[in-house]
Amino acid sequence: MKFVDKTCNEFVEVLSSKAAVPGGGGACALVGAVGTALGAMVGNLTVGKKKYADVEAEIIELIAKAEALQKELLHLVDEDAVVFEPLSKAYGIPKDDPTREQVMEDALKLACTVPMDIMRLCARAIELHEEFAAKGSVLALSDAGVGAIFCKSALQGASLNVYINTKYMTDKSYASSLEAEADALIAKYCAMADEVFNSVNERIR
Repeated sequence: MKFVDKTCNEFVEVLSSKAAVPGGGGACALVGAVGTALGAMVGNLTVGKKKYADVEAEIIELIAKAEALQKELLHLVDEDAVVFEPLSKAYGIPKDDPTREQVMEDALKLACTVPMDIMRLCARAIELHEEFAAKGSVLALSDAGVGAIFCKSALQGASLNVYINTKYMTDKSYASSLEAEADALIAKYCAMADEVFNSVNERIR
């Protein structure tokens, strides 16, 4: 059974166990999916309301984008476990094994792929939340703020799974390129999520 097919209780139970997966990466993907779903909910609560007729076409487009991101993030919950497995095995290779260094390097690079994808998807989701907060129903405004912060948390969390692996790569050029992209995503989109949250907070209080 895929992790995303488990009940909430089952997922949390296996997450809290000593099992190697799911871990922080899978949890980030799930949090990002939940955050993105909140944006879609804001959109769905806006469509059909006369007050928002002038932005309905835009909102419908935003909903479609949010739902697509949500599906991609849910896919990454399980995909993170797949890419982590080789790294988990690589750590068990004896240090005097001549193949260990290359196997480890390849596994580290593979393990970074999903966290980077989670970061990219969450960045796009935060952009959508900015739109949902600005154009969506005021009755669901708080949900846009919650969604933005969830996606920010997932973005930040996924970055840690990138940095912990790039640290041990021998290909420093490749590691630096990943770190530079992660740094840029954090700098731009955490600030954007905070702006959405602060704007929502001011409007509802």
